[in-house]
Amino acid sequence: MSIRNLDAVFRPKSIAVLGASEREGSVGRILAENMLAEGFKERGKLWFLNKGHDEILGEKSYRKVSALPDAPDLAIVAIPPKAVLKEIEHLGERGTRAAVIITAGFAELGDEGRELQHRILDTASKYDMRIVGPNCLGLLIPGQSINGSFAHIPAKQGKLAFISQSGAILTSMLDWADARGVGFSSMLSLGNMSDVDIGDLLDYYAIDSDTSAVLLYMEGLKDARKFLSAARGCARTKPVIIVKSGRHAAGKKAASSHTAALAGADDVYDAAFRRAGVLRVNTLEELFDAAETLATTRPPRGRHAAVVTNGGGVGVLAADSLLSEGAKLAELEDATIEKLDAILPDSWSGANPIDIIGDAPPERFAKALEVVMSDRNIHVVLLLNCPTAINSSKESARAVLDAFRKLKKPGRQLPLLFTAWIGGREAVEGRNLLTSEGIPSFPTPEQAIRSFMYLFRYKRNQETLLETPASLPAEFEPDTARARKLVHDALEKGEEWLDEVDSKTVLSAYELPVLRAWRVKTPEDAAKKARDIGRPVALKLLSPDIVHKSEAGAVLLDIDPENVEAVTERLLSRIERENPDARIDGISVQAMADRKDAYELFVGMNEDELFGPVILFGEGGEAVEVVKDRSIGLPPLNMHLAMQVIKRTRINRRLKGFRSREPVDREALAFSLVKISQLITDIPEIIELDANPIIAGPKGVEVLDARIRLRKSKISGSERLAIRPYPQELEETVTLKDGREMLLRPIRPEDEPVLQRVFDRMTAEERRLRFMGPMKVLSHAQAARYTQLDYDRDMALVIVDERSHDDYDIHAVVRLSADSDNRKAEYAILVLQDIAGQGLGSFLMKKIIAYAREQGIGEIYGEVLEDNSAMLAICRKLGFTIKRHFDEPGVMHVSLDLDKDSTR
Repeated sequence: MSIRNLDAVFRPKSIAVLGASEREGSVGRILAENMLAEGFKERGKLWFLNKGHDEILGEKSYRKVSALPDAPDLAIVAIPPKAVLKEIEHLGERGTRAAVIITAGFAELGDEGRELQHRILDTASKYDMRIVGPNCLGLLIPGQSINGSFAHIPAKQGKLAFISQSGAILTSMLDWADARGVGFSSMLSLGNMSDVDIGDLLDYYAIDSDTSAVLLYMEGLKDARKFLSAARGCARTKPVIIVKSGRHAAGKKAASSHTAALAGADDVYDAAFRRAGVLRVNTLEELFDAAETLATTRPPRGRHAAVVTNGGGVGVLAADSLLSEGAKLAELEDATIEKLDAILPDSWSGANPIDIIGDAPPERFAKALEVVMSDRNIHVVLLLNCPTAINSSKESARAVLDAFRKLKKPGRQLPLLFTAWIGGREAVEGRNLLTSEGIPSFPTPEQAIRSFMYLFRYKRNQETLLETPASLPAEFEPDTARARKLVHDALEKGEEWLDEVDSKTVLSAYELPVLRAWRVKTPEDAAKKARDIGRPVALKLLSPDIVHKSEAGAVLLDIDPENVEAVTERLLSRIERENPDARIDGISVQAMADRKDAYELFVGMNEDELFGPVILFGEGGEAVEVVKDRSIGLPPLNMHLAMQVIKRTRINRRLKGFRSREPVDREALAFSLVKISQLITDIPEIIELDANPIIAGPKGVEVLDARIRLRKSKISGSERLAIRPYPQELEETVTLKDGREMLLRPIRPEDEPVLQRVFDRMTAEERRLRFMGPMKVLSHAQAARYTQLDYDRDMALVIVDERSHDDYDIHAVVRLSADSDNRKAEYAILVLQDIAGQGLGSFLMKKIIAYAREQGIGEIYGEVLEDNSAMLAICRKLGFTIKRHFDEPGVMHVSLDLDKDSTR
């Protein structure tokens, strides 16, 4: 349902408090007192309801909803649980658009409460009423004079939004913020999230001008795809910072494979947050530090830092912390060192960190800052003040403040300045002076460094969201039918696991390079196959009951063909003796791999309960679970995302090559991850995959062993993914009037450079008609947003003359962007002159209208210049309503009601 009617939550003109009370200590009394104290009566209409009283706290009270003077926009409900259903019905009948149910006693108590909660939600849905809660603390919106909560203190007004799944955490945040003077645009406790959830609120805050950053305390999610869509959309416009509880599981069941053992649920959340571009922190204090920093400070140009300190030891520790956090120490320019030599004692450090010596007076701090801030190699300055008996922390802060004011000039881009004033009362006064001027100041160097790294990580997240992925390094045409048949045949036989031979067959159907293995039944057959191979072989037991073959001693390497028969006989005898109940399907025979200059890696896939399939990559081999060097990514993957998964592992540094070792072909490695991503998208019956080891070297990669786990599935591969993949089913060949054949397909992220070329060759008139005015440049950020779509919400279809995967041109585009409720969508269309007269305008409009209907969108609309006669003619032909725009002269508003039956 998303943001529909959320304006009634955040900007109601009238509020009814059901259960308002005068009873001391009751939730109803606290609610009534908080609403009166916040002053909503001066802004809108406030009504109290209590079936036993005509007056509450000196205010008129009503005994039933039907007696209210009008329908309240918002109801705040604090009545016994069994009475809630009836009152929600009454509110719906009156026309109330939203309710915050503070009452507990629903799904959190078990089946009976869960059933009652469902009935309440069904009733609210009947009247299109939104529900926050139940079992929540309420909401605080200082800018609207609303304190509809039973919190112990009010919130100050500010630009931060805070969402919490815990009422206790919300009140803790209130205490923390009150002591520091931090304000909020709104604070919501979500409780059971029966209706309004985190995704809905992120959609709302993405377009809320009163909110500059969103803080979120999360315990869990219900709808991963909805959350990721909303989080990514919000993170594109403002910082989203999350504390997620439950980082460490108390226990873990025995895993069926290495992949399952390594796929921790919290790591999957980390991967999801990265993919959405949100920033995760570990504590509530970090949450506020990050929010304050991101909301008030611009992103850094880079991560080269200079440390200026009057305490040498503290400076060294700060430098260590910077390096461990991923920053770099800037190399000072020669001119900077000369200037510092002139103003500092001879005993100064002479390098970065810059120790200005413990006896530094305030003037020395100021002069050193002026010099360092002019160094072009420096992106951020960390200024540290340690308390001494010689100088005043407060006066040093004042001197720094004066110097900083002089340095600030219009158009001059200075390095960022972070400060740490260490110590007691006087240091606090110094910090207050600095923060009053917008200079971030902290009680410890670690907090200052952490805050700078929040900026850097946020900038990196934003760049990742906008980064154009590389095209695939080669044509990729998997034999999906072959892989599906093998999987379906196995399931028909009741098999849960594909053995190594069949698993490799599936992988090879997706063009993954595998070291071929042959299945044999007897020692004699093994020996014959080894002689055919003609060199040392590897022998592996094939058994659905022995998952980890190496641990069972069922993998034998480098066996000479002449010894294979005897070795195989001994292996089978030992396994039968040690595992008498294990089913033996035979022996796998394969040539020994060439491991020269190669690394053992693994690629796996596991199904997360919430996020669906996840892909794992890391260092492989027998010790994979001991080493635990792995990174997780959410499919679908492209080359850029796959490379990011590789880069997050420890072994990545070795894969780049060192000393005499050549670098691994990481492009081939990333391509393998993309292929596996496509495999698990296409075949939903695959629920677990373990390819270990994969050897990677300068000449490419090769899968030496693999196992695949299966389960029958009634959904498509794309439905089970947390992120909707590229909708290949929308591709089709189009024949133009002049006989040319072109491809109609959804736009892809890697189309960005081609779209830039399209813009460059557009005439001024084409740009005016498409962009509603003169537009000279299509920025990278704009082009990235046009091509990197969330296919769950947006769609763009392009007409391309695709000669090959990296040699093509775009000739026409039609775009549809739905609101978060999926009720209305705006369209835009471009058909270039070089393909005009082929009827593509009408063709593309019909395609996007049909797509909108399939998605359940009720209306599509657009803005068309009054002199764009061709587009207006198409709209008339297709049944659009055309009206003059109410506040833009020369612009026509066109709309088509898709809920009406139309045969056009």
